[in-house]
Amino acid sequence: MIRSAVTGVGGYLPENIVSNADLARIVDTSDEWIIERTGIRQRHQAAKDQATSDLAVEACRRALEAAGRTAADVDLIVVATTTPDMTFPATAAILQRKLGVPTCPAFDVQAVCSGFVYALSVADGFVARGHARCALVVGAEEMTRLLDYSDRGTCVLFGDGAGAFVVEPVEGQGTTDDQGLLGFALRCDGTKTDLLYVDGGPSTTGTVGHLRMLGNQVFKNAVVNIAEAVEAAAEAAGVAVSSVDWFIPHQANQRILVGVANRLGISEDKVISTVAQHANTSAASIPLALWVGIQDGRIRKGDLLLLEAMGGGLTWGACTLRL
Repeated sequence: MIRSAVTGVGGYLPENIVSNADLARIVDTSDEWIIERTGIRQRHQAAKDQATSDLAVEACRRALEAAGRTAADVDLIVVATTTPDMTFPATAAILQRKLGVPTCPAFDVQAVCSGFVYALSVADGFVARGHARCALVVGAEEMTRLLDYSDRGTCVLFGDGAGAFVVEPVEGQGTTDDQGLLGFALRCDGTKTDLLYVDGGPSTTGTVGHLRMLGNQVFKNAVVNIAEAVEAAAEAAGVAVSSVDWFIPHQANQRILVGVANRLGISEDKVISTVAQHANTSAASIPLALWVGIQDGRIRKGDLLLLEAMGGGLTWGACTLRL
C-alpha cells in the first residue's frame, strides 16, 4: 500500500529574541512569574519587514534540503497559519512565488494552534491517493502581531516562527512498522469559541484585533481533550500509546505538556519540549519541536511519534506517524 511519509523537516526562528526580562519592562510581570506559570523563558519576534511567508520560506528551504528535494519537485503547498500576509491571496500562494515552485495547488488552512495537524491530514489525502508526490506542509505564524501588550496573561505566551514537512509517497505493507502517517484524530467544539479568540476580523470590526483568552478554562479543556485525541489517533494507527518513542506536543505551556503526558502515562523523558526557547508559536510549534529533536539527535528515522495540538475554535487533534 502507499502511505504518506515525512521525508524532510525544517524550522526557522527570527533573529530577534525577546526575553522575559524584556517584557517585564513594558508590562506588570517578571521572569519568575512567567517561568512558574508557563515554563517560557524567551520568544522570537519577526522583524517589521518580515512577513509570515518570509519565515515559511526559510523553514521550507531547510525541509527540502533535508529531503533531498528542490522547489521544482513540489506539487502541493498547504500552509497552516492564523497570521497570513494578507486577507488574500493565501500565504501559500505567496510562498509558492517566493520559493519558485511550479504551478500546483497551494492554499491555507486555519485551525489556529491545531492548524498543522489539520494541514498534515489534508496533505495525506492528496499524497496517499496519488494526487501529489511532493507536498510542503507548513506551519508559519507571527503571533506577536496579535498581542495586546497591556494584557500580561496573553502577551507573555506567544512568539513567531515557522516549521515545515516534506511529505512524499512511500510503499508500505499496511502494518504499524511502515514509515508514514499512520493515524489521525481531528476535533472541534464551536461552542467554546469564547475561550480563545481574536476580537477582530474583516467582516465584523474591519480590524485585525487582539488575542483574548480565558486561560484557566483553556487549560482545563486542553488536558482532557488532547489526551482523548491522542488515544484516538494511536488507536486509528493500531498502536499503543506506551509503544511510542517520542511525544511531540503543541508547545503552548509546560504545565499543559506535563499534564497531558501524565494523563496518558507517557514518561516525561519521552516528551519533546521547546516551549522555553520559543514560547507558543501556534501552528508552527509542532514542526519546530520535531525539527529541534532531529537536529539534536534524539529523534531518528524509524521512530514512532505522536503529535498533538489544541487551539482556538476550540480545535484539537493528533497524529501518529513513523518517521
